Amino acid sequence: MLREVSRSFHVKKACTMGYISYTYLSGLMISIAFAISLIILTSPTIPAFSQEYHFETKWGSAGTSFGGFSQPQGIAVDSQGDVYVTDFTGLANQIQKFTGDGVFITAWGFLGFGQGFFTNPAGITTDLSDNIYVADFGSPETAIQKFTSDGTFINGWGSLGLGEGQFINPAGIATDSLANVYVTDFGENNNIKKFTSDGNLIMEWGSPGIGDGQFIEAASVTVDKQNDFVYVLDHGNNRVQKFDTNGNFITKWGDRGTEDGQFSSPEGIGIDSQGHVYVADSGNDRIQKFDTNGNFITKWGDRGVDDGQFLRPRSIATSQDGNVYVADSGNARIQVFTPIK
Repeated sequence: MLREVSRSFHVKKACTMGYISYTYLSGLMISIAFAISLIILTSPTIPAFSQEYHFETKWGSAGTSFGGFSQPQGIAVDSQGDVYVTDFTGLANQIQKFTGDGVFITAWGFLGFGQGFFTNPAGITTDLSDNIYVADFGSPETAIQKFTSDGTFINGWGSLGLGEGQFINPAGIATDSLANVYVTDFGENNNIKKFTSDGNLIMEWGSPGIGDGQFIEAASVTVDKQNDFVYVLDHGNNRVQKFDTNGNFITKWGDRGTEDGQFSSPEGIGIDSQGHVYVADSGNDRIQKFDTNGNFITKWGDRGVDDGQFLRPRSIATSQDGNVYVADSGNARIQVFTPIK
C-alpha cells in the first residue's frame, strides 16, 4: 500500500506541491489506519494490567475457639458463597464453615484417624453439588475424605504408600465438571492423581524433576471446569504448569524471583469463573493474577499485619461474584478482596 502511494506521488510530481502533499498524506493515513485495524483484528486479547483489588473484610485470629485459627491452610467457596477453611496442626485439626462475610456457621473434625478425624487437613475443595473434599496431609488410611456441606461424612479413600492411588503427602485438591477429583502428592511420588468422586483411581501423571510434567513438591491444584484445564502449582520449581484433564502438558510459567510473574515458594493456586489464575506467592507475601496462558495481569499485598498485607498466604479461592478469599496463614486470618470495576 505504501509503495502504491509513493508511485502515485512520483506520477503527479508535475502538479502543485500542495496537491502532491495532500495526496501523499491522505494515502499514508489510509495505509496506517488499515495497518492498525489489521493488528487489532489479528492480535490476541491484551490483559487488563490496570485492574486492581480492594480490601473488603477479614476475620479470624490466633486461637482454638470457633472463628479462630491455628494455621489456616486450605480455603474453598461453594455455590452459595459459603467459605470452608482447613486448620492445620495442634488441636485445631478441623474444618470451619463461614458465610461469605465471615459469620461462623459450623465446624467438624477432631485430631485422629478415621471418618471425620484428621491429622493435618490441608487442601479443600467443593464440587458442583457443593460436596466438600479434604486432603488430609499425613493420614495413614483415609487421605481423602468427602462430606456434605454440613459436615456429614460420605466416603474416604487413599492409604499411605508408593503404590497406585496411594499417597505420601497429599496437599492440594480440586474437582472438575464431572466431579472427578485431582490430588497433588509431593515427596517420593511427586505426581498428580485423578479419581472418580467415589475414590476409584482413573490415572496418575508426573514424577520428581524439573522437566515439563515433572514436579518438585506439587503443592496445589485448581481446575478450570468450563475449559477442562488443570493448573498445578509446582512449589519447588517456583512455577505453574498447565495440563488438560488427561494429564497432557500444555504450558508453564514462572521462576524464582520478586518480579512480576516470578515466585518465591508459592503455596496456593485458584481460578475464577473467567479462567483467570491466582497464585498465593507465599515467600513474596503477595497475590498474583494471570490469564489462562500465564500472562501477568496484576498483583497486590506485601509483608505485614495490616489490611491487605500477608504473612505467608497459603491458599486462595474465588466466589461466583468475583471476590477473592485468601488464607493468610501467618496472621491466622482470612482476608477478602473485591475487584475494582
